[in-house]
Amino acid sequence: MKKIYAIMLMLVILIPVVHVLGPQSVEADGETVYVIPIENEVEKGLGAFLTRAINEAQEQEADHIVFEVNTPGGLVEAANDIGELLQAVEIDTTTYIRSRALSAGSYIALFSDNIYMAPQATIGASGIINNDGTAADQKAQSYWREAMGSAAEAGGRERIYAEAMADASIDLPEYNAPEGTYLTLGPTKALEVGYSNGTVASLNDVLVALELENATIVDVEQQPAESLARFLTNSVVVSILLSLAGIGLVVELYSPGFGVAGSVGLISLLLFFYGHLIAGLAGYEVFVLLILGAALIVIEFFVPGGILGGLGTMSIIVSLFMATDNIFALSLSLLIAITLTILVAVYLYKRIGLQKGLLRHIILADRETVDKGYVSSVSRKQLVGLTGRALTPLRPSGTGLFEGERLDIVSVGNFINQNDPIEIISVNGSRIVVQRIEEEEK
Repeated sequence: MKKIYAIMLMLVILIPVVHVLGPQSVEADGETVYVIPIENEVEKGLGAFLTRAINEAQEQEADHIVFEVNTPGGLVEAANDIGELLQAVEIDTTTYIRSRALSAGSYIALFSDNIYMAPQATIGASGIINNDGTAADQKAQSYWREAMGSAAEAGGRERIYAEAMADASIDLPEYNAPEGTYLTLGPTKALEVGYSNGTVASLNDVLVALELENATIVDVEQQPAESLARFLTNSVVVSILLSLAGIGLVVELYSPGFGVAGSVGLISLLLFFYGHLIAGLAGYEVFVLLILGAALIVIEFFVPGGILGGLGTMSIIVSLFMATDNIFALSLSLLIAITLTILVAVYLYKRIGLQKGLLRHIILADRETVDKGYVSSVSRKQLVGLTGRALTPLRPSGTGLFEGERLDIVSVGNFINQNDPIEIISVNGSRIVVQRIEEEEK
């Protein structure tokens, strides 16, 4: 447990450290160029990194920013945020496409003042799809087409080619993009349509083309916490973390004390929130809601009733959705995690039952069965046929006297007066049914 507390404390300490780390002072007599990498998937973690890097460049009064791009694309929401960020930059910007700037990557590249491409680089193929891989609806596609066209115009480029990158219905056979195919441009075609300022073999060649070969170069690297945040906010990693959290806590219920499984589950849950906090997707209020939910669930163990446990579970689920801006992706990850957790829970129940770990303290597993000497009530079947008299009027319930024993009884048929002769005709548990004995039967 001490190790777990140490890890939790380290994560909490790192949160403010990431936010207070300021730009490093750069002293140079000549011009200064900031080189900022845009790599891997475009997501919110990348946006947080670019915000810090661009702010640092502007605070240090850099003369130029070069974005070194190699990305297959990513989330539209993240690309939109990055696009707004780049539009507000007052420093001259250049994008160097080292390998590929596809989908959301092409959208980001179009906001730069200059674009240079490596000999094997490509830009385009920007069709928008859903998280499950299917084509987005017409509304989303129309929006994305307009966004791509506007991004091209913002950089002084013809919008038709950007629109063709996002809309497969645009027919451009001369650029290997007939109707039904998204436009993708290599260095030659990109230069031809004005989507590239030149083809270069390296970043140094970009600086030469910009006449900045003698400038002071500042390579901006992601801080460890930022790299971790980008990793932890990846949709696949989110599914794994939530699955580990659910499975770990379920396995812990079958374990004596708090051990490895519970620690893995707790750390996985904390890493999920930590990554989203550093990426700027969640605030401290999400952590407060998470801790409140966990506290309510713990209290439920000592004050059973179900209400506190239900409220705690709802608090944790709400905190999960508050920590993301992609409800669909999180819902899918949560569905995967819940499915795997249920499968593990069913397997453990069949193999172990309810007699192990914490479950034996919160679930009553003992059964009061007949073979253990327990009976629900004493059988009174032997009373059937006894005769007696009504001690009270039966309307239809009352009291009767049978062989000196007072019994609570219920009559059938007509009203029975006090002292009328009666006979027990059936017994069902504690319910004794009688009827009046007619005079001729006396």
